[in-house]
Amino acid sequence: MSNKDYTSPEYLVLQHHGWIGATNVACPLSVQPPPCWDVVFTPLGVDVFRSLIPTQDSNKQLFNIPTARRQMAEITGISKDGNFADVEFVWRWEPINEVGAALYDGGTRYVARVAFQHFDDGWRVLEGAALRSNQNLNDALKNSEPER
Repeated sequence: MSNKDYTSPEYLVLQHHGWIGATNVACPLSVQPPPCWDVVFTPLGVDVFRSLIPTQDSNKQLFNIPTARRQMAEITGISKDGNFADVEFVWRWEPINEVGAALYDGGTRYVARVAFQHFDDGWRVLEGAALRSNQNLNDALKNSEPER
């Protein structure tokens, strides 16, 4: 792993909790610039992560672990024009396990805006190309700013 990744805030949290350790190693050609790290779970990290790693991924070097989910806090504004509407809302991360609690501050709130369209059966989030706000739901969440 590159030093840039190993010194990222997420990995620093894992190090601080004693869940991972690393040994300095020579960088492969695909990972530059040096230094590079061989990262492993500590015994404490194995205990914490064992139950979080999906069984089918237990022998893999790379795997995804769900740590938090987005939770809607409040709707702060709606702008409607005919069958289209932009909705501004506030959301926050809700940790779902010990790792999520370490990585995400559940108190930080984010503001996002997303477009809706009204159909015969009700309102739907516009996925893909949004109309008035020019953001779909995934982009709105990814580009959210912390609430001020």
